[in-house]
Amino acid sequence: MTDEPAGITFYWRPGCGFCARLERALVKADIPLERHNIWDDPAAAAAVRSIARGNETVPTLVIGPVGMVNPSPREVVDAMREHTPDLLPEALR
Repeated sequence: MTDEPAGITFYWRPGCGFCARLERALVKADIPLERHNIWDDPAAAAAVRSIARGNETVPTLVIGPVGMVNPSPREVVDAMREHTPDLLPEALR
């Protein structure tokens, strides 16, 4: 058993266009995501508030030790290169 995540933690909510756009880009790049709907999961909503200064701003991602609010796909890949390079698809390394 390992403590490594199976993917990048991706917090979202239904109807969020920013979430849908970022998710499409990351899925297209074969980046593994652990999705958490903050409207269905109170612990996920609390995690987002802890990262987003008390707000439930999504998309919020956790990459290794770093929380990111509404990042671009490029910012996600850059953070992965630094903190979770083993989760990056070979084409992005």
